[in-house]
Amino acid sequence: MDTVDVLVVGAGLAGLRTATLLARQGHEVLLAERRPGLAGAIRTTGIFVRRTLDDFPLPAECLGPPIRRVVLYPPGLRRPVSLESTRDEYRVGDMAPIYVKAAAAATDAGVRVLLGTRYAGRQGQVYSLVGRTGPSQVRARFVVGADGARSRVGRDLGLDRNLTLLVGAEEVYEIPRGDEPPTFHCVLDPSLAPGYLAWVVNDGRHAHVGTAGYASRFPEGLRRALERFASSAPGLEGVQRPDGPDAVERRGGPIPVGGLLRRISCADGLLVGDAAGAVSPLTAGGLDPCLRLSELAAAVLDESLCSGRSEALAHFDGAVLRARFRGRLAMRWGLDRVRTPAVAKAAFAVLRTPLGQASARRILFGDRSFPAGHIGS
Repeated sequence: MDTVDVLVVGAGLAGLRTATLLARQGHEVLLAERRPGLAGAIRTTGIFVRRTLDDFPLPAECLGPPIRRVVLYPPGLRRPVSLESTRDEYRVGDMAPIYVKAAAAATDAGVRVLLGTRYAGRQGQVYSLVGRTGPSQVRARFVVGADGARSRVGRDLGLDRNLTLLVGAEEVYEIPRGDEPPTFHCVLDPSLAPGYLAWVVNDGRHAHVGTAGYASRFPEGLRRALERFASSAPGLEGVQRPDGPDAVERRGGPIPVGGLLRRISCADGLLVGDAAGAVSPLTAGGLDPCLRLSELAAAVLDESLCSGRSEALAHFDGAVLRARFRGRLAMRWGLDRVRTPAVAKAAFAVLRTPLGQASARRILFGDRSFPAGHIGS
């Protein structure tokens, strides 16, 4: 039986970052990922905000052109609100090579990465895995659940689980470079995206066309809603969607928007990324909080491993950190109640005011990050 310091389940950015940091501290880390390769089954749109770009070593060659302009549309797409920042606010990552490079960095740090390996449960500190050669077991001092919004690790550890979930779907394809500046187009229409928004990111290299919302509120189904939106989506005038099964990449999956979970750690392990609910309740942006929470997770695990005491994991307290989500949880409550296009149009009357635009700028171009500070802060 294998024995390691930490078993990490899931090779998204959160799992890879946590595993790499722990291995660099000299700990023995095993990472299990159920996908046979990291270039497929991608769920995230891959939008990196300025704070992430400033603070984390992302490969520049895997990032699209910087985006400063956001256009917000009401139902019917008439009289949109255009916001432009003086700074580069967003870049869209080519996620497949980003994952591959992050996995290579993890391997270089000493992480053992097992692809095509499914987490199958635990008994005490012995964890069952099912890989390409069959079932196996590994003994680990701690386990890290980086296994997505419906985390099985979280369930097995008796931790909190996400209850408020959106579902999203997106198409990505190459486009010819146009004359318009790179732009993030957002459509607030509950008939297209109930409880969230539909979007087009046109950065002059790729088009990302997607929609998300509550699964129960899509009367025609999510895929059909995406097709309807894509047929007249803004920001792609004169752009022809390519044909062929390999010309368009399809992404999708659940998005937790209930805020950071309260119980995200115990004496045997902890949760990071979507598994911990580390996603903005309002914007559904998860890449920045997933990386920052992963650094905090690695710090508390390193302290516990070095001291031989699990008490340090108590600093990984979702109930304390959840306070950073309070304002956006309130806005999530308000957005949930925008159920008809008429209500959405009325909300746009507020958005067109100076106060409304200032609030939108603060949300879209703000400087705050989560979690800020250090252990116990």
